[in-house]
Amino acid sequence: MLFRSNRLASGSDDNTIRIWDTATGEELSTLWGHEGWVSSVAFSPDGTLLISGSDDTTIRLWETDTSEELNTLKGHEGWVSSVTFSPDDRRLAKTGTETRIRIWDIASGEELCTPHGHGGWRSSVGSSSPATLLVSGSDDTTIRLWDTTTGEELSTLRGHEGWVSSVTFNSDGTRLASGGDDRTIRLWDTATGEELSTLRGHLSGVFSVT
Repeated sequence: MLFRSNRLASGSDDNTIRIWDTATGEELSTLWGHEGWVSSVAFSPDGTLLISGSDDTTIRLWETDTSEELNTLKGHEGWVSSVTFSPDDRRLAKTGTETRIRIWDIASGEELCTPHGHGGWRSSVGSSSPATLLVSGSDDTTIRLWDTTTGEELSTLRGHEGWVSSVTFNSDGTRLASGGDDRTIRLWDTATGEELSTLRGHLSGVFSVT
């Protein structure tokens, strides 16, 4: 997830989230509330909100200017490994060791849908324009595209020979990049599901792409 111009957020196994000024290196605030290590953080597109996922099985929504915790989303069945906002700031999604992706309405905290179909735990989620498009990667070696309004699976992309650890869209959602335990990065056409190219060179698994 992109950091917000002069601000950067980080999560740690000390159970905290810290927000930093990238120009000065100053720590602007420390967010407390999680009871386990913080595995994923993401700013909303307009920078006013932050979400965090943790191995305490919760997602927490924060106001970045005041550091106020606005909501805690509970009920997950395991570690939350990845969180993301939709580009329109209206929805958030998470994935982790439970067998479902969960999508919420940010304003109400209502759970909208729970897309499922992967055969293994989900390691990464990413959102894109249009705001209804979501991607997930899994240790079942597949990448799946979803409609966030209905939970419908739109397509399944196959090509990796191991765990898919990270996925990300380009700015307009027409292309997708994925990194995997098979030491490759793969580029995809989201409309057709065609694999456009495979990038090789890493000597071990690829854990993050952006």
